[in-house]
Amino acid sequence: MNVNTREPVYLQVVRHFKEQIAIGKFVAGQEIPSRRELAASLNINPNTAQKAYKEMEEQGLIHTERNFPSQITTNETILQAVRQELILAAVDTFVDAIRPINVPVDELLRVVKEKYSEEIREEEEQ
Repeated sequence: MNVNTREPVYLQVVRHFKEQIAIGKFVAGQEIPSRRELAASLNINPNTAQKAYKEMEEQGLIHTERNFPSQITTNETILQAVRQELILAAVDTFVDAIRPINVPVDELLRVVKEKYSEEIREEEEQ
């Protein structure tokens, strides 16, 4: 996880977890590191890790039962919503950046498809 200064660290941790869920690195019901382990591995304050876990619990991403490790939710609706949220956020950022250029949608979709295919080919070659 790359920490930036524009967004609170605890929200960056939440986003990191969402990204890991979206790519399948974290799966439903999987135990996650303790708050202290996470803080040590990311080199962040334990209180920041605690705040991130609290936020994820409030969003329903994780659940914690007393004296047991926290786990990724098994609620498929929430897990699918995480993926959709990340896709929409990326699209919003892209649209905001490209809109001033006034590129026709057909041309834009063609360029995006080409670039996406190119990236996949490069990854497969590695």
